[in-house]
Amino acid sequence: MTNKMTNTHLPTDYRIKPCGKEQLREIMDIFNDSIINTTALYEYKPRTIETVHSWYLQKLKGNHPIIGIFDEKDALLGFATYGSFRNKPAYKYTVEHSVYVRPDARGKGLGTILLRKIVKMAEEQDYHVIVGGIDAANEVSIRLHEKEGFTFCGLIKQSGYKFGKWLDLAFYQLILKTPLLPRED
Repeated sequence: MTNKMTNTHLPTDYRIKPCGKEQLREIMDIFNDSIINTTALYEYKPRTIETVHSWYLQKLKGNHPIIGIFDEKDALLGFATYGSFRNKPAYKYTVEHSVYVRPDARGKGLGTILLRKIVKMAEEQDYHVIVGGIDAANEVSIRLHEKEGFTFCGLIKQSGYKFGKWLDLAFYQLILKTPLLPRED
C-alpha cells in the first residue's frame, strides 16, 4: 500500500538515490520548466541535453552530488545538488545548492526531503556553509529554507531581468558544524 502525498505530511512513497546519466533528460526537463515558467533560474533559453551533460560532468569532476527523489515507477520527481560557491581557495568550505521539483510534484514536501538530504551530504563532505540564491519573490522557497534553519544574509536588488521585470536575488545560508579541523592548504 502506498501512502498518498499531502501538503501537511512528508510523503512516504518515494526513494532517494544518486542521479546518473540515465536521468539527464528528466533533469533537463525539470531545468527547462524552471527556465521557461519561473524565476527560479535566471536563464532565458532552455538547456540542451549537451549542456546538461556538461553540467553533469562538472558535478562529477568536483565530487558534488546530484541526488534524486523517485516515485514507485522510478520516475524522477525532483533533484538537488551543490557546487562551488566561488572559485577562490578560501571558499573551499562553502557550497551553493539547488533544489528543483517537477511541476506536477510540487507542494508535496519533496523539496524539504531533498534539502535535508543535500545538507546532510554537505556535512558528510566537511563543508561549513551551504548557500542558496533564491529569487526574492519565491516565497515558497524562502519559507522552506527558513523552516530548515537557513538565515537571510543579503539581497542583491535588481540583479536579474526576466519576464519584463527586474529581479532581486536573496541569499540564505546555513552554517554547519563541520569541518572539525579546517585547513588553509
